[in-house]
Amino acid sequence: MLLCATAGAQEPYQATVDIFKKSPEVQKFFQSAYGYAVFPTIGKGAIGVGGAHGKGRVYQNNRHVGNTSMTQLSIGLQIGGQAFSEIIFFASKADLRRFQTGKFEFGAQASAVAITASASAQVGTTGMAAGASGTSDQAGIQRAKYNNGIAIFTHAKGGLMYEAAVSGQKFNYQPL
Repeated sequence: MLLCATAGAQEPYQATVDIFKKSPEVQKFFQSAYGYAVFPTIGKGAIGVGGAHGKGRVYQNNRHVGNTSMTQLSIGLQIGGQAFSEIIFFASKADLRRFQTGKFEFGAQASAVAITASASAQVGTTGMAAGASGTSDQAGIQRAKYNNGIAIFTHAKGGLMYEAAVSGQKFNYQPL
C-alpha cells in the first residue's frame, strides 16, 4: 500500500519530465546537465500586483536529492491567471550547489524559453528576450543555452494573462 502511495506521489514529476523530454531543444540539457529542478505546476495570478507559487523536486544524476519551492512577486500592468510547468537545468556541480544554498533567486533579467504554443517576452536589466512557437508540434524551435550555469524552460498548461511587469523568482531548497 505504501508503495502505491509513493508511486502516485512521484507521477506528476515524471509526467512533467516526460513532457519536457519531448522537446528536441530540451533533450540535450537532460543529457548534459549536472542536475535539474522540476516544478509540475506553478500557479500565477495578478491584478496589478501579482504572485506565483509552486513546489518541485531537485534531481542530480536522475536521483531525487531534495525538494524545492518557488515564489514569485511582480508589479506592473498585469491581469489574469495561468498555470505552467518549469524546469531549471544546472550545468555544473557548483551551479547546483548555488541553488541548494536555499537562498537562490532569479532577478528580472532571467528569461525562460517556452516550449509550447505560446509567446513570451521579458525585458530586464541586462536586455530583452522574446520567444514564440506556433504549435506544440514545433516545441523546441527556439534556441536555448546556459546563462550563468542555468537554463530555464516553461510549458504552458492553461489560463490567460496579460503582463508588462517586473518580477523575480525566489527558491527555497530542502535536502532529503
